[in-house]
Amino acid sequence: MSTLTPVVLFKALADDTRARICLLLAQRGELCVCDLTAALAASQPKVSRHLALLRSAGLLSDRRAGHWVYYRLAVTLPSWVTEVLDHSAAGNVAWLAESIARLPPSGCCD
Repeated sequence: MSTLTPVVLFKALADDTRARICLLLAQRGELCVCDLTAALAASQPKVSRHLALLRSAGLLSDRRAGHWVYYRLAVTLPSWVTEVLDHSAAGNVAWLAESIARLPPSGCCD
């Protein structure tokens, strides 16, 4: 895990897909890979590649439940990072609206 500095954070968020993933997780808490592929209208390999980059930056943690992998913001994030993500999610509701609308109502893996 790299040291989380502003440069690491903003490089990780500099991609539309990665920014959307982090803001969706800031709003929803935890999502399965298949939820994220639906929300982003992207292929599973593309979403997984971006999730791996976010994990290596230290922003995400994951857990397995059977065949499914669920992601959430890392609980070890410094408070300044969670504040940036929370404020960004709250201030960009319209930007995230289409992605949120594509989320399955009860999760795809339930």
